[in-house]
Amino acid sequence: MTWAAIEQRLDAYERLLRLDKPIGTLLLLWPTLWALWLAARGMPRVELIAIFCVGTLLMRSAGCAVNDFFDREFDRHVERTRDRPLAAREIRPAEALLLAALLAATAFGLVLMLNRLALLLSFVALGIAVTYPLSKRFFALPQLYLGIAFGFGIPMAYAAAQNRLPAIPAKIAAPTQLLCRKARKQPARLRSRISQPW
Repeated sequence: MTWAAIEQRLDAYERLLRLDKPIGTLLLLWPTLWALWLAARGMPRVELIAIFCVGTLLMRSAGCAVNDFFDREFDRHVERTRDRPLAAREIRPAEALLLAALLAATAFGLVLMLNRLALLLSFVALGIAVTYPLSKRFFALPQLYLGIAFGFGIPMAYAAAQNRLPAIPAKIAAPTQLLCRKARKQPARLRSRISQPW
C-alpha cells in the first residue's frame, strides 16, 4: 500500500468519524460539562473532565460510524450525504463497524474508571447511540430520540460526580411525555412526513 493510499484511507476514516466537523462533539460536550460542573458544585475533578471530554469524542465518532453504516444505501441518493465514505464506497461496511466497536470499547475503558452507576448508565447510552439510526425508520420524531442521545451526558455526569441521578423536574418531563403521546396519535401520513430527513 502506497503512502498516498494510506493518506486517502485515513482521510476517509476522518470523514466517517466526522473529525473534520467538530461541532457535533461540542454540542454533546456542552450539556455534559454543564452537568458535571453543576453536579460537582463548580469544582469537578480534573480526571472526570478528561474522561468525559475524551469519552464524548470517542462515542460521537462511534455513533457517526454506526449511523453511516445503517444509512449507507439512503445516503447515496441524498446530495448532502452521497460523498460520505460508506455511501461513496471508500470504506467497506465491516470496517466502519469495526472502527465503531474499537471506539466504543475505548470509551468503555474510560467508563471503567467511574463508579458503578455511571458504568450501568453507559450501557443505556450505548443502546441509544446504536439504535438512533434505526429510530429514523419507525419513530415519528427521530430528532427527539437524537436529543435524548445528545443529553445523555447529563445523567452520566451526575452519576459520576454524585453517584446518584438528579430528579427530573416535572416542568421538563410533563411536556415531553405529552409530545410523545400526541406524536403516537398522528396519522401515518403525517408521521412519515415528520420522520423524513431534512
